[in-house]
Amino acid sequence: MKPWLRLVFFTCIFLIWHTEAEFFTSIGQMTDLIYAEKDLVQSLKEYIRAEENKLAQIKSWAEKMDVLTSKSASDPEGYLAHPVNAYKLVKRLNTDWLELENLVLQDTTNGFIANLTIQRQFFPTEEDETGAAKALMRLQDTYKLDPETLSRGNLPGTKYRSSLTVGDCFGMGKTAYNDGDYYHTVLWMEQALKQHDEGEDTTVSKVEILDYLSYAVFQFGDLHRAMELTRRLISLDSTHERAGSNLRYFEKLLEKEREEEEKEKSINKTMTTTEPVVQGGAYERPLDYLPERDIYEALCRGEGVKMTPRRQKRLFCRYHDGNRNPHLLIAPFKEEDEWDSPHIVRYYDVMSDEEIEKIKQLAKPRLARATVRDPKTGVLTVASYRVSKSSWLEEDDDPVVAKVNQRMQQITGLTVKTAELLQVANYGMGGQYEPHFDFSRKDEPDAFKRLGTGNRVATFLNYMSDVEAGGATVFPDFGAAIWPKKGTAVFWYNLFRSGEGDYRTRHAACPVLVGCKWVSNKWFHERGNEFLRPCGRTEVD
Repeated sequence: MKPWLRLVFFTCIFLIWHTEAEFFTSIGQMTDLIYAEKDLVQSLKEYIRAEENKLAQIKSWAEKMDVLTSKSASDPEGYLAHPVNAYKLVKRLNTDWLELENLVLQDTTNGFIANLTIQRQFFPTEEDETGAAKALMRLQDTYKLDPETLSRGNLPGTKYRSSLTVGDCFGMGKTAYNDGDYYHTVLWMEQALKQHDEGEDTTVSKVEILDYLSYAVFQFGDLHRAMELTRRLISLDSTHERAGSNLRYFEKLLEKEREEEEKEKSINKTMTTTEPVVQGGAYERPLDYLPERDIYEALCRGEGVKMTPRRQKRLFCRYHDGNRNPHLLIAPFKEEDEWDSPHIVRYYDVMSDEEIEKIKQLAKPRLARATVRDPKTGVLTVASYRVSKSSWLEEDDDPVVAKVNQRMQQITGLTVKTAELLQVANYGMGGQYEPHFDFSRKDEPDAFKRLGTGNRVATFLNYMSDVEAGGATVFPDFGAAIWPKKGTAVFWYNLFRSGEGDYRTRHAACPVLVGCKWVSNKWFHERGNEFLRPCGRTEVD
């Protein structure tokens, strides 16, 4: 393909698929960047070939002129005695050297620069790089991975090994620092310094690393270590003004601490000193907004799952015919209990590989950053605790959508007429959805008012890919973890038969450690299902 044709082709592809930045929120869309980068490499190679060809011509000219001038300079008068030599000298200096000048000035970069300029407008942004860095930190925290493990790329289930350079680790640390996250700043600056000390070739200086590291350590209240690191910095660069100023400031603080300690001793009071909390050689991770953070992340790692032998005995496998649905009598679905109370079941072979690929094909051009509903305003907005892209498919989009919808109706015995559209989601780097409810609570009564179909009575979740590591669906309240299996689906009720919300169903999609996670889901609503799932005798039936 000619360079300009390839340029137009890839530009069109990006115009079709690119809706906004945030490539990091969808691995599916990030694959487009692979092809864009491959195209740029081909364009760069063409530029190199053109430059090499130009240099070859210049080199040939230089070698020829070297031989000629060596001969002519040895006997100028004798050489010019020949009239042809005299003519050719004049011609060379008037014409030939001018042609050489034009060759040297010839710009072979036009094609490559044009390609790069056009495609750059579709490149990831600063926001993407920051999001990608935070995704690695999220994986680091959730799966208890130390910086060394991530830097060396020692992750389970990986087909392609990749490692982080000193510059990469330094960039991670800077991202955390700019976000006021000194916990991760320390971890990544320490890793950058470690690799630097090991002799790794880099353009990042130890002075730059120590500058960030010393201040981040100071933010944890570790004054002695901050001074130690600052002194090391000054030993490398005695003219570093900020380091000198910081050291004097640290010394004053330390002197003040000593004076206060002496004062405490002199009046015989119990002396209490605040020391930075250190665990396993690292500072303690600060608490955040999520109260069940530890439980949630432990379940993501497969720890703390409350599947006791007694509970296991209450779980069974069976063939499910949808309460003798005529469509399922001959070909029932395999149903497996994942949890007893609340009852969560998994269905096997719900979607074929062909159906999955078709739905992914339909969804991919429409993928947009997944949103959450603000409980106060009811407005949909993006949130850091939901990192994925999603799209909504209607039955008119393709017969396969209608077919899948009908199948979910047959399995559940609920109507899809009042259900929401089929939502397809693709998770990006460290893609997750932190603990949340699918149904609306009493403090957000208008969440689904515009739909006019009542609350979300049930969730049907299709797994459209296997995930090499991570990506489980977990329920922190009762300690369940359900792992993705391509072609299967899980189903649970969000509401009791009384219409009251079952708060035990608060769940989360764990960060994807390795792999590409695709899911689709259908939310069934109350209206239209009053007789298909009638009220029970008590509030919690």
